[in-house]
Amino acid sequence: MGSDGGDRADGGDAVRARRDLVMQLKAGGVPTDAKKPPWLRVGVPGGERYQRVRETLRTLRLHTVCQEAHCPNVAECWGGGTATVMLMGDVCTRGCRFCNVKTAAHPPPLDSDEPRHLAEAIQTLHLDYIVVTSVDRDDLPDGGAAHFAEAIVRLKQIPGLLVEVLTPDFRGDVDAVRQVGRAGPDVFANNIETVRRLTPVVRDQKAGYDQTLAVLARMKLEFPGVVTKSSIMVGLGERGDELEQTMGDLRAAGVDILTIGQYLRPSAWHLPVMQWVTPEQFEAYKGMGEARGFRYVASGPLVRSSYRAAELFLRGEIASRRSDRRGEAKDAT
Repeated sequence: MGSDGGDRADGGDAVRARRDLVMQLKAGGVPTDAKKPPWLRVGVPGGERYQRVRETLRTLRLHTVCQEAHCPNVAECWGGGTATVMLMGDVCTRGCRFCNVKTAAHPPPLDSDEPRHLAEAIQTLHLDYIVVTSVDRDDLPDGGAAHFAEAIVRLKQIPGLLVEVLTPDFRGDVDAVRQVGRAGPDVFANNIETVRRLTPVVRDQKAGYDQTLAVLARMKLEFPGVVTKSSIMVGLGERGDELEQTMGDLRAAGVDILTIGQYLRPSAWHLPVMQWVTPEQFEAYKGMGEARGFRYVASGPLVRSSYRAAELFLRGEIASRRSDRRGEAKDAT
């Protein structure tokens, strides 16, 4: 892979370039009080299964991305038997300019019982599909990989449950990525977030464009049976040719599934929205991704990394792969 436009600070010139780009984005962005376009408005969530999942999560005191990030698709996911839960606390060691999670250099220590408690809690929810994500924990020697792996192993013991993990990049540590892969998730996701040019200002300096690609490529290389997935936010000032290049880079890393959604500004401190991307443009992005060879592309204003439409495809994809492996084993005998 080529030189990284955002993996490491490279002196005063890079710092000045990042600062100038941030100022440029803030000067040209959509005002914080601007009205959102109609295609970004969603109804009030409801339904029997939604209410049951909501009340159970509250009782079990689980952190969910659905609630922490005020996800617009919460009713669709919870009502359909899917949830996204967070491991390793709610304090991150990184400060990305698109994310509203609390940050600190030294978050509270891990709860060693958390993987067991998580599996017990998920079993009571009777879910079909669980997405497990986390904050970054650069304060830990393995970035939390062993903790993640234990959670996967315990969750995989629940009959019929498919497990997707959206992990940190573990600073590119191959052993950490390998430990998660050996635990056997059905889907492994690591988000590229944006195009190469914007990576230094959108993501924390500990993250990186090539670092993410390397993590995804390593997982696919060593665990080809695991479905790999990544996500891009648009509306941050990216150009069409840059987006197409990022899609190509993800495919070169062996990524199977791509989700594309609108960036929404969490607060005035965060980067501004540069553009409200129309549904028609999202359709064009979907076609662009499909032409690049992704097995599935979910592209739309309200699409998020853990998106139910992609999950429905993944269920069929995983079932097909399992069937193929059983057929190969039968032929071998």
